[in-house]
Formats: sequence, C-alpha cells, structure tokens
Amino acid sequence: MGIELGSDNTRPEPDELLVEIADYICDFPADGALARETAHLCLFDTLGCGFAALDHPVCQKMLGPAMEGMSPPMGARVPGTKYVLDPVTAAFNIGTLNRWLDFNDAYFGKEGGHPSDNLCGILAAADTLSQQRCERGETPLTMANVLTGMIKAHEVQGNIAQMNAYNWYGLDNENLTKIATAAVTTHMLGGSHTQIVNAVSNAFCDGPALRAYRHAPNTGWRKSWAAADASARGLWHAQLAVKGEMGYPSILTTKTNGFYDAYFGGNEFEFIRPFASHIMENVQFKCWPAEFHSQTAIENAVQLHEEVLSRMDEIERIELVAHRHGLNQIDKKGPLYNPADRDHCLQYIVAIALLHGGLISAHYEDDVASDSRIDPLREKMVTREDKTYTERFYNPEDTANCNAMQIFYKDGSSSAFTETEYPLGHPNRRAEGKPVLATKLLHNLEGRLGAEKEAKVLELFENQHTLENLAVDKFMSLLSLN
Repeated sequence: MGIELGSDNTRPEPDELLVEIADYICDFPADGALARETAHLCLFDTLGCGFAALDHPVCQKMLGPAMEGMSPPMGARVPGTKYVLDPVTAAFNIGTLNRWLDFNDAYFGKEGGHPSDNLCGILAAADTLSQQRCERGETPLTMANVLTGMIKAHEVQGNIAQMNAYNWYGLDNENLTKIATAAVTTHMLGGSHTQIVNAVSNAFCDGPALRAYRHAPNTGWRKSWAAADASARGLWHAQLAVKGEMGYPSILTTKTNGFYDAYFGGNEFEFIRPFASHIMENVQFKCWPAEFHSQTAIENAVQLHEEVLSRMDEIERIELVAHRHGLNQIDKKGPLYNPADRDHCLQYIVAIALLHGGLISAHYEDDVASDSRIDPLREKMVTREDKTYTERFYNPEDTANCNAMQIFYKDGSSSAFTETEYPLGHPNRRAEGKPVLATKLLHNLEGRLGAEKEAKVLELFENQHTLENLAVDKFMSLLSLN
C-alpha cells in the first residue's frame, strides 16, 4: 500500500467531476420558473425550521461565537437571535438551527440528504458580503442571488446523491453539503473557475464523517449539527480558495489515497443526468418533524388514531410495511436514550402518531417519552420490506416513499390496510402540501421577531418578486433580534 517508488510526479489535470461542478456553478443561469418558485418556498420553510429549534435548550447551547464576546463589524446575523458572528461561525449557528429538528427539506436517491443544509453557508456569506458592498458604496447582493445559490447547491448535493450511496460505506451524507457549499460560496465570494475546483477538491480532501451518530446504538445530537459543521467548513474552504490556497487536482481518482479508493471501495461516482435544476424542482418537504422515511407512516397512523384509542387493550400486533432504505435507517428496537434517538425510530414515531393523532417536536422529549403506553405499542410492531416499495424508492422517475400499516386485534379482526405512497411534501402532492407548509411557517414564526417584523416576513413569503429584489443585508436584519 502507499505510493510506489519512482512514481511520476507530473501533476495531472483536475478530475472531470471537479471541472463539471465548476463549469456548472459558473455558467448555469438557474432561471427556471419552477426552480425559483420552489427555492423561494424552500428558503422560508428552512428558516421556519430554525425558528422552531430556538425552543430547545440543547440546541441553544450550541449557538454563539467561537469565544465569548466576539462580534465582528459587518458580521453575519443569526436569525431569531442577537448574534453577529464571523461568517463561518454564523454558518454553523444558522445550520444548527435549521437542521436541529430534522424538519427541513430532503432529497433521496441511493444516498439521502437535506439540500437546504447549504443555506446556512450561503446566507452567512451573502449577509457579510452585502454589508461590505454597502460600506464601499457598491450594490449589495440580493435575495435573488441567494435563491440562485440555493438552486445550485441543491443540484450539486442531490445529483451526486442520486446514484452514489455513501451509506453503503458507513459514511455520512453531509460530505455532500460541504462540497456543495464550497462550490457555491467560492463563486459568491468572487472566486474563479480554478478557485472553485480548488475549494471543492479540499472539501473532498477532508473526507466524510462517519454515519455512526445517526444509527443505533450511537444515535445522538451530532446528527442535528453535522450539516452545520459541513456547510461552515465548506465556506471556510471557499474563503481559503479565494485567498489563493492550492487545490488537489486528482483528489478523487489518485490510486490508494484518493477519495474513490480510500472511501468508496474503488468505485467512481455514477450520474444519470447533467447538473441543472432537477433537484430543487423535485425536492421533498417535510410536514412532520420526523426522519424522512417515516413521513408516510405518520399519515397512516393518523388515519388509525381514533380507532386505536378506543381499542388499545385489544391490539395483538401492528404490521408496518416499508422500503429497505427506511428500515435500514429507523427500524429500531430496545431503549431510546434521547430525542435524537427517538426521532429516528419508526416504532416510536408511529406510536406517538397513533396516540396523539399527529406529531410535534415536543413529542420526543423525556416527559412525553415516559408515557407508559408507548413501549408496549412499540413491542407489538413488526416490520417487513415490500420489494416493490424499495424499487419505487430508488427509481429516480418515481421516488415514492411508500409505507403501509395494519392493526390486528386479539378477536381476529383488523383495521383497514392503510397505505400512503408519497408524503405530503412530495412534488406529486405539491399543491396539497403548500398550504400545510404555509401553516408550518406561520406556527414556527409566531412570537419570534415581534409583530411588525413577522408581518414583513410573511409579506415576502407571499411575494417572490419583492423578495428577490431585496438586499440580503436588509433581509437578514429583518430576521435579527438586534
């Protein structure tokens, strides 16, 4: 193993994927109406998730400057707080809020992920850049620039995820967030095509985190700030690149110690489509604060809520039918140690929805989890894979997230067989889901900024044209408590 004696030290041309990403970031217009409309919705949905996370003390302790008292001039604002921080630290703060409740958008191919994780790096960079431009008497960045960055970050992250399963190698999908943020923010900072290549190569050079913190028996809070860490680091690589830091052209393909050999079993990435705006156009929103694969299972459980409450003592077993990816992620038996553990347990999520007729983030806390009815319900649940569900989930032309459920009683009777193919936030149910997302934003925003600011935020939510023409620093000031 290692470098052979006498190896050729001629530096190669950059790996093809690095160049393709840089080409896309520099040249793609991202002006499609559907992509921009969805990005507009995604922006407010993601920020709303962040506002909701402010209610959680465990999240709040992660926020603030790297060291107490640091508040640089023209720093980036953290929505819903008084913090003004350097952009990298601000990106970590914003990302921690946005991802804490696992409530922001998702896109799943062979690898999963939450493309709006990149918003934290994009917003932090854009806020400081806009303030700097205003200070110099120049035109600030507008929210149109932010939406463009979101579309491109979604695409880089999601297009790689479509056919390339990090999870097969025990690696965390947030490496894709780091790559996407590095690419987009390098360009936003004025970086050249070469500098984008350099930044992305350094993001790959870091290597991905391990997925252990997402799965039993190690599930913990890191999964709530891993995206923040990744996006902040992507922005850091972008800053280094525009200062002239070198890149590593064959970081993917070099033998033994390149990314593909070291982390991906020697396999190169596969793609089924070029980079464009497909991911943003087809992103899936969450209407329940729970792991993505459980979204349709919750809908099934809500349908059976009234019946279960009246026949709780009569239940013999509960059959849950799902696809393989979902079962691999959240099929979990035994004790659950914290809210992060519970929101990635299919049985717990279904039990809560059966008992309460819905699910909110507070249902993962210890006081609710102590309900003596939950564990007996979990113990009666049996799971099985439906191979058709699995095929449909992995089919890029379908992306169904099927779950089914049926309850069997001791007297031989049973509930109806409830099946939901697409979650409420899926593109196939976009018209049905938009009012729910609007209600979600209203709920998460209420009481956070004061009545005047909240009214202005809702006006921008209703008017995409007005939002796109608003300077980023003005938008961030609107979200700040300062």
